[in-house]
Amino acid sequence: MLGLQQSNTSMSSVRAKKHLGQHFLTDKHTAARIVAALRPQLGYDTVLEVGPGMGILSDQLLNEKDYRTFLVDIDGESIRFLHDRYPGIGDRLIHGDFLAMDFNTLVRGKLAIIGNFPYNISSQILFKVLEERHCVVEVVGMFQKEVAERCAAQPGGKEYGILSVLVQAYYDVEYLFTVKAGAFLPPPKVLSGVIRLTRKPEAVLGCDEKLFWRIVKAAFNQRRKTLRNALSGVIPKDKMGENSFYDLRAERLAVIDFITLTNDIAQRI
Repeated sequence: MLGLQQSNTSMSSVRAKKHLGQHFLTDKHTAARIVAALRPQLGYDTVLEVGPGMGILSDQLLNEKDYRTFLVDIDGESIRFLHDRYPGIGDRLIHGDFLAMDFNTLVRGKLAIIGNFPYNISSQILFKVLEERHCVVEVVGMFQKEVAERCAAQPGGKEYGILSVLVQAYYDVEYLFTVKAGAFLPPPKVLSGVIRLTRKPEAVLGCDEKLFWRIVKAAFNQRRKTLRNALSGVIPKDKMGENSFYDLRAERLAVIDFITLTNDIAQRI
């Protein structure tokens, strides 16, 4: 077990901090299901756990033989607790901000990310994953159920939005299971959802990706309007042409439709 056996010394618990969005998972069965959702057969040998807290996921991750696990936490109290819990962990325990990490210092190849993610930075974590998509091939994570459902949402519903399109442009999304509040300490006021993201094999979208992001954000920022009105700040109406997409609202377009629309707009501006 690579010297990462748990310490036998008694340890006090970590105080959950509201400003960090901490709700520590305490249910071991749920933890086992989350860890089991990782698939190192996708070709990665490094896993990064975000916000390990008191180590309920870490207990299993650090003893897996198919990959090498690193832990990153911004909370100094958690870092001290985990150093005591895993005396042999060394530099695999990182005291820092996941959102500011340079993944190239951690791994040169493929990487998976796992965690019981803090609710208050859920979207920021996902956008960080998108920024680092060149190396992040899989994500298994627990989010507020509403955020998890938004990631997996299909066109046509109110949950479908910016996050849905941008995440699904690069990753296949699976909603795995729901976790009740009683599995946490302190219990949150909402349900949680565990999802798995698997990076798509295509390295690029086949369009101007900066323009794609701009169009998606503009379209959903005025989602009650048709795209002819919502995108008037991206392309003048007199240059839009007769594309039928402009008569629809953003929630009606699938990822491939936004790619097609991006290519059409790129030719006209």
